[in-house]
Amino acid sequence: MVRHGSRAGEQLGLSKAEHAPMAVTAAKSSRHALGQVILLAAGLVVLTLISATSVYLVNKAREDAGSALHSMEVENEISLAQLEMRRAESAQRGFLLTQHPDFRSAFERAASHIPSSFERLKALTVDNPHHQQRLKEMIPQANQRIQQLRHSIDLALANRHDEIVEIARQEAGRDAMGQIRDLGSEMRAEEDRVFAERTASADASQSLSASITSIGSGLVVVFAGLSIFLVRRSSRARDVAEAQLRDNNLNLESTVEQRTSDLREANDEIQRFAYIVSHDLRSPLVNIMGFTSELEELRGDIFRRIADLRQPGGLPPPAEDPAAAVEPVLDEPDKQLSQDFTEALGFIKSSIAKMDRLISAILSLNREGRREFHPAAIAMRDLIENIASTVAHQAAEADAQIRVEPLPDIVSDRLAVEQIFSNLIDNALKYLKSDRPGDIAIRGRRKLGFTIFEVTDNGRGIDPKDHQRIFDLFRRAGPQDRPGQGIGLAHARTLVRRLGGTMSVSSELHTGSTFTVTLPTAWAGVDQDKQS
Repeated sequence: MVRHGSRAGEQLGLSKAEHAPMAVTAAKSSRHALGQVILLAAGLVVLTLISATSVYLVNKAREDAGSALHSMEVENEISLAQLEMRRAESAQRGFLLTQHPDFRSAFERAASHIPSSFERLKALTVDNPHHQQRLKEMIPQANQRIQQLRHSIDLALANRHDEIVEIARQEAGRDAMGQIRDLGSEMRAEEDRVFAERTASADASQSLSASITSIGSGLVVVFAGLSIFLVRRSSRARDVAEAQLRDNNLNLESTVEQRTSDLREANDEIQRFAYIVSHDLRSPLVNIMGFTSELEELRGDIFRRIADLRQPGGLPPPAEDPAAAVEPVLDEPDKQLSQDFTEALGFIKSSIAKMDRLISAILSLNREGRREFHPAAIAMRDLIENIASTVAHQAAEADAQIRVEPLPDIVSDRLAVEQIFSNLIDNALKYLKSDRPGDIAIRGRRKLGFTIFEVTDNGRGIDPKDHQRIFDLFRRAGPQDRPGQGIGLAHARTLVRRLGGTMSVSSELHTGSTFTVTLPTAWAGVDQDKQS
């Protein structure tokens, strides 16, 4: 015993020694992976900050450039307004000197441009109180000056030259033009100051953006170099790990094949065991059934003899034909005993019948489990309508209708699919409510290589807590007032799983149920249970 223990210890130590390099390699790989994650995270953060800062600075530079351009537009508009004023004044002087109508047209043209020019100037400087205040002073004076010039032209047309000379001597027009010129100069000076500030801000933003971009480019180069280094190191580590994995996988396929063979053998053994157990149970069950029948025959003789013993004179001679003997007249205690005896025999017979049905179901499931599936093209609507026609009598008795909507065709095992939907339609008919007409609908649709079928009824429904219970073998939910062994849904779900699909239920009490069966549209013939 000691020597055996030391050998086991040596083997254990050897196993640890073999696994030590793998553990070290795994630890190194984990550290390398963590370093790469940290580096990538840092690079992502830096790049994000650089990108966000660059975008902010570029937008700020664009805004500053736009503001500088706005200042130039304001200055241009100020100059344009003053130019139109000088044009109007020059045209008025030319008309007074020459009386030529072209000068009067030039004056009216210039005078008509002045109000729109001032309106544009007001719109451009709406956010500048300084300019708005200057415009409030400038616009009335410009309007007044235009009126004075137009009045002089009207006097000239009326040949009232003396009055024109008198107006010219008063020098009021020159004062108005001087004030307009001074106000415009103040506005231009303000715009020059703002323009200088905005230009300087734009230049600073562009310089900072260029610096940030340069720094970011340098960091990107650094991170790229580190990434290349880490990737190459990871590649070398991956090559080493792949080599170790190939070494470890040399015996993996044979091990998996051996385990799969063991599983298949165990599955076959379970099926054989179920068959043997079910078959061997039938023999004692038949004996019990036979002896129960004999007990039932003996019951009449036993209680007839009891009745005869109760009569005066003892036992009468036995009847030549026991079958012709009448039921004995018993006292009340003996009559109760006879009823109890009969009831006990009834319980025994019903239990024997139930056990016989369970054994038959187990044998049927065992045979189905061994049956090979074969894929075939199935016209689902024709198949469902054939099933509905076989239960038409039950549907008529239950005052129910079975509606089969257009269904997609599939490729699968015909017998298995027929068993699945026969069970679902039979269950839907079985559990309808008697207080309303039954309605059963079968519909289907395709999705991502699968076909989804739904069997919906308006029956009594299933409590949500029993949704999984109903798929267990020999388990039933709700009141046990319908015939059944609790096998149908379990068998149907097994068939669906073997066909590579799924089966589920959605239901509430008193609102009906919807069983959803999802099957591959084109089943390749791979039995999922056999495969596993």
